[in-house]
Amino acid sequence: MSNPIVVPACQHPHVFDRANPLAERNTRWALLLTAVMMVAEIVGGWVFGSMALLADGWHMSSHAVALGLSVAAYAAARRLARDQRFTFGTWKIEVLGGYTSAILLVGVAVLMVWQSVERLITPTAIHYDEALAIGAIGLLVNLACAWLLRGGHDHHHSHDGHGHHHHGHGHHDHGGEHDDLNLRAAYLHVVADAATSVLAIAALFGGKLWGLTWLDPVMGLVGAVLITVWAVGLLKETARGLLDADMDSPVVDEIREAIEEGPIAAQLCDLHVWRVGPGRYACILSLRTAQADAQPEDFKRLLRVHEELVHISVEVNHMPA
Repeated sequence: MSNPIVVPACQHPHVFDRANPLAERNTRWALLLTAVMMVAEIVGGWVFGSMALLADGWHMSSHAVALGLSVAAYAAARRLARDQRFTFGTWKIEVLGGYTSAILLVGVAVLMVWQSVERLITPTAIHYDEALAIGAIGLLVNLACAWLLRGGHDHHHSHDGHGHHHHGHGHHDHGGEHDDLNLRAAYLHVVADAATSVLAIAALFGGKLWGLTWLDPVMGLVGAVLITVWAVGLLKETARGLLDADMDSPVVDEIREAIEEGPIAAQLCDLHVWRVGPGRYACILSLRTAQADAQPEDFKRLLRVHEELVHISVEVNHMPA
């Protein structure tokens, strides 16, 4: 066996630098709107005795925390984008922000359950007209935030300033893997918050029109369940990115197919694939071939058809014919 030849696809340490100024700006506006409405709903729910409205305010507080983390993550990722310590860029700062907000959401859900159960055991008078007015305004704020964040939860932005390989003759859509996880987390949080607002308004109408006072704390429990489901989903998605658990991604099978069924007879010995950005991957692979003149560049050329691969390292081991 000859000595292996290893040639990386690009030499610059920053494989994936990205900036999304529009998403960052819109997230800031959404944070401002949410913070103002959060205070109004929590105070209104407490003063007017509405558990559903108070639950919606607490949910909105978690939403404000998540948006704040998203803004902070964008700022940190932008500020540290050229820091040489981050070998594959700063995308995981944004993922870490989403993971942290999901953990905080679990705590908020527990608090909502405790308050709702307490209100079921010890009912209090509710000022329905005032609570409905605040709830309606809260829903409008949620819809406005969703509109602000709607354009970026399914897009990604890349900058090809360091000799990255992007080829237009092949593109493969891997669904949610192309999402901006930071912005998508904020968007999903807004949608969940809007759903909780609808539940709060429904509970208040039920209590005002038909005297179903128990409906208010029950809707608070339903809101807690919604938050928990959303938090668990976000925890799973962000943990996958943080732990580099991407060997079940479609791009892995595409790499295997490109090498093992390509024009050069080769056997794949070792393969490592991990995500370095929304819909962007790095890979290291080792293979062996009996073709004496086969070079790493030959195999990299096969893989460049998959434009989601922004960093490719190939080790070629030549075997006897």
